Amino acid sequence: MFTGIVEGLAAVKSIAKGLKKGADTVMWIKLGRMAKGLKKGDSVCINGACLTVTKLQKGEAQFEMVAETMRRTSLGQLKPGDKVNIERSMKVGDRLEGHFVLGHVDGTATIVEKVEKQAETTLWFELDSEALSKALVPKGSVAVDGISLTVVDVEGAKFSVSLIPHTLAITSLGLKKEGDKVNIETDVLSKYVSKMSVHS
Repeated sequence: MFTGIVEGLAAVKSIAKGLKKGADTVMWIKLGRMAKGLKKGDSVCINGACLTVTKLQKGEAQFEMVAETMRRTSLGQLKPGDKVNIERSMKVGDRLEGHFVLGHVDGTATIVEKVEKQAETTLWFELDSEALSKALVPKGSVAVDGISLTVVDVEGAKFSVSLIPHTLAITSLGLKKEGDKVNIETDVLSKYVSKMSVHS
C-alpha cells in the first residue's frame, strides 16, 4: 500500500530484456539515500508500479518485471539516466497524506497539453483506454506516475490536473513534455463504486 506522496527522484542505471528466466525485463535503479532500510523482497512504487526488490548493492536496487507489467505500464520506455518517482510502502501507523494507492497500474495516458503559469501548471492527459474515465471524477483522486493528484476536469478520454511548483520540482512531472506517456491508477474507491453502479 502506498499514498502517492513521492519520496524523491531516482535515476535508472540499466534496463534490459530477457536477462533472467521468468522475468521479461530487469531494471537497476540508483536509489541512493532511499535505499536506507530497504531489503530484498520489499515493495517499492516506481512511477506508480509496485515492484519487488530482488537485489541490493551500494544504494542500487534491482527489480524484475513480467510481460504483463511491461504491457500495461510505460516502464518499457525508460532508458538509462531517466528519472523515476520513488515511494516505499507504508508502515502501519503512517500518516496518509495522499490517497490509497495500490501500485496496480490500470493503464497509460499521453500528455496532450501543458499550460504553464507562474503559480500553477495545468496538464491535460488523454487516456489510452477511455474505459478508465468511468472511474475519474472532478475533485476525485488519481495517481499519475505514482503521484497522488486531484482531478480538475474530465472530458471523454481526457482529464486535467493542476500542479504547484513544488510538485513539479520534486517529481518527474516537471521533466515531462507533451507526447510523453505516464502510468495511471484510478482511485480504488471509484473502481468499486463504478462496478456497483453497473450491477445495481
